[in-house]
Amino acid sequence: MSQYSRSAQSDKAATTAKATPSPRLTFWLVLVAIMLLSSNMRSPIVALGSIAPVVQDALQISEIQIGWLGAIPMLMFALGALVSPTIGKRFGLENTLIVMLTLLTAGIVLRSVWDTWTGFLIGTMMLSLAIGFANTLAAPIIKQRTPNNIPLITGIFSLTMTLVAGLIAGVLYPLTTKVGWQWALGGWAGLGILAIGFWILLRVKLGSSHRLPQSMDTIASEDIAIWRSKLAWQMAMFMGLQSVMFYIVASFLPSILAGKGLDQVKAGHMASVFQFMAPIAIISMTWVIRRGISIQIVAVVASLFNVIGALGIAYLPISLAGVWSACMGIGCAGIFTLCMMLFSLRTYTPHQASKLSGMVQTIGYLIAFFGPLGTGWLHEQTGNWDTPLLLLLILMVLNVGMAWLASRPIMIDGKATE
Repeated sequence: MSQYSRSAQSDKAATTAKATPSPRLTFWLVLVAIMLLSSNMRSPIVALGSIAPVVQDALQISEIQIGWLGAIPMLMFALGALVSPTIGKRFGLENTLIVMLTLLTAGIVLRSVWDTWTGFLIGTMMLSLAIGFANTLAAPIIKQRTPNNIPLITGIFSLTMTLVAGLIAGVLYPLTTKVGWQWALGGWAGLGILAIGFWILLRVKLGSSHRLPQSMDTIASEDIAIWRSKLAWQMAMFMGLQSVMFYIVASFLPSILAGKGLDQVKAGHMASVFQFMAPIAIISMTWVIRRGISIQIVAVVASLFNVIGALGIAYLPISLAGVWSACMGIGCAGIFTLCMMLFSLRTYTPHQASKLSGMVQTIGYLIAFFGPLGTGWLHEQTGNWDTPLLLLLILMVLNVGMAWLASRPIMIDGKATE
């Protein structure tokens, strides 16, 4: 009986080996799946900022409530980042992401058909929790499935995310005037349905990646204390302060610029400028890193772009709003992409990448939570944008120093990478 069992296991292993997709097929499956995943991860959040005044009028809600809609995603991102490493390891990364894409798509539909404050809030919470899972689990999937192409796949992941978000930010307001805000906002659920289908295909072709090879399990079991790592906390602050800027801009940039005298349509276009700077940031950053430029220098330069953008929006001529929006777009996209790379580059295994990603994003998004909410509250209290913009500028200056610390060339256990 045992001999038969061993023979059956051998036959099964041989069949599995024959059925294993080639590295080229695996690469393309992961690439397309990651692109479809990322196309759904930022656009539902950015979309609200593009038509915030329209939604506010339609739902009869206050500036503070709009601020909550911009802030709630941060809490859900943090919750998703906190629990997703454990759930992803238990049920499989691909299985978990398929469920989360379904939840995300349902959230997009719900907040479009349930046209009340409660419906919009619940729908936003659903899709934001799903994005929190996706934010965290993308890095370990990239590290495990395409370990030789981490910078490339991560760059395309970030690039797709921002390009799709920029497209939606640019067309949503004009689309709203033609078909109404509900159809304009909810129609993008089609992207989610497409992503679900392709991730199911990837799961069928590649299987589930929640079980690591024995050698990886051995390394991962060395109990690197992520939550006690100075580098991890520095990464969390670095990403969190960047997220403060990103989500304030995503939620309020058109309103800020309109309040400073810019035409509403042009103000909406500035949201697209902000998003469409991502290709420049990501391609340039990847190129200079491949040319041997220090990651620390890249991180500091990206942070300085955010400082320039915040300074310009707050105190410099509004006629140059395109320049200031572009600077913030370059800074935010560069820092986000760099952080996603560091999750994989500063860890030894996919499991460690998942733990680091989860910890950093949990803390980072808890920090970011206060950005949109505080901005909305301060604007309503003061009647202007001066105070929130001053605070934003101070935070961006502080993040220049954090950039230098978070991007040091060491692994998560403190060992030098060079």
